[in-house]
Amino acid sequence: MASFEQVKRYLAHWFQLGRKVKIGTAEELLPKSVLQGDRYSPEFEQCWAQILQSNLEKCYLEGTNQTLSELLQPTWEINPCARCEMPVPILSVGVQPLECPCADLPLWPDTELPQPRSPIGSRDRLADIRDRLAQRK
Repeated sequence: MASFEQVKRYLAHWFQLGRKVKIGTAEELLPKSVLQGDRYSPEFEQCWAQILQSNLEKCYLEGTNQTLSELLQPTWEINPCARCEMPVPILSVGVQPLECPCADLPLWPDTELPQPRSPIGSRDRLADIRDRLAQRK
């Protein structure tokens, strides 16, 4: 089962490639910025809050068939795509559909461009490096 945090991370990665979240048939969401320094941007956080307030049974990422409500059920996990390493929904039990939202993106994956990512806390990363160096001594 994917957690709300995993679904949020999943959407943040795909928003960085221009994928939209569709709410029903009328509304589409795509924040202009997703990351701001070591955290998600206020625009992304506002978009995420709007998604949570809507009917998750009618919300889905453009290019997929699974609703966000389905992803929160025990039969689904979010794991890296075998082709592009982006987070994708995968059935934990049953037959997996052979689709990834990257399937119809021209020229993707592009190893020359920076990959979409989650926010990175510089202080935490530096502390991890310091700790690893201290262990080697």
